[in-house]
Amino acid sequence: MDIFETLACQDQEQLMFCQEPSSGYRGLIAIHNTTLGPALGGTRYWHYRSESDAVTDALRLARGMTYKAAVAGLDLGGGKSVILAPKGEADREAVFRAHGRFIEALKGRYITAEDVGTSPADMDYIHLETEHVVGLQGRSGDPSPVTAYGVYRGMKACAREKFGGDSLAGKTVAVQGLGHVGFALCGYLHEEGARLVVTDIDSEKVKRAVEAFRARAVGLEEIYGVPAEVFAPCALGAVLNDTTIPQLQVAVVAGGANNQLAEERHGDLLHERGILYGPDYVINAGGLINVNSELEGWSAERAKRKAGEIYDTMLRLFRVAKDEGIPTYRAADRLAERRIAAVGKLKRTWV
Repeated sequence: MDIFETLACQDQEQLMFCQEPSSGYRGLIAIHNTTLGPALGGTRYWHYRSESDAVTDALRLARGMTYKAAVAGLDLGGGKSVILAPKGEADREAVFRAHGRFIEALKGRYITAEDVGTSPADMDYIHLETEHVVGLQGRSGDPSPVTAYGVYRGMKACAREKFGGDSLAGKTVAVQGLGHVGFALCGYLHEEGARLVVTDIDSEKVKRAVEAFRARAVGLEEIYGVPAEVFAPCALGAVLNDTTIPQLQVAVVAGGANNQLAEERHGDLLHERGILYGPDYVINAGGLINVNSELEGWSAERAKRKAGEIYDTMLRLFRVAKDEGIPTYRAADRLAERRIAAVGKLKRTWV
């Protein structure tokens, strides 16, 4: 991999390689764009097959955070860090404190938070070394409820665009994944009167949803072929692919999972089939909004209200897609790029 060519092709600002031998810490901090503000993105702790895979993941995720913040109307840039999990047991305090020291060296250009494989306790270790970390225990708290509310509001906007009205009452929603976001989303949908079909790798979570929301449970692979108005992916990424898209019997795809399209061309495939896609980084931005509330000192109510604005953002995105004759995932990128370009043209004034 030619690092500088890769950075140039993706318009990445910075990629920082970090290691601390005594703890076994090896990490990467990627900063994609800071036009709108400091780069914010979580720290992922993962067993990567190769260092090249870790670099690819960090850069991809950092770019996604730039676009997510831009479309959400936040004054934040995009970044991400990954820690290459060592084989065997690791001293998490040592590893995450080492990571915190490298974050501190960036002097606020990058702010981290919890992500896959990390916990609030890990963020507390980072916080011992730097102030540039959010999502700490006792502060903004678990972002999942705000994320779920934003997905719910975005789904209602999809319904308005596709069906002519935003009510989800009586409509069938197939929810894949019943973690914190998926389960909370089911709560909003059930309260409105939607019919739920659910699946998850954890049978206890499925049982809980069936009991709480009178949901119908199906197998992990069956969920793709369920006749429904909406398919809501709320688990792993890359679930919209050559195998699953032909199975879909829905009018809308709108869920909380990240990186739902296995490849960009799968967004084109959904468009060709007439399935309205709610781009993931737009509809699931509630978590980022919740974290931003900690930086801005917002109340929980204000954070939820801001997440509710995802409804209006989605409608604006659909107008762009229709006016320019492009799939919705491309329209989302256009909205992000236009905001970044507009702010980038502003001249700084000396105070």
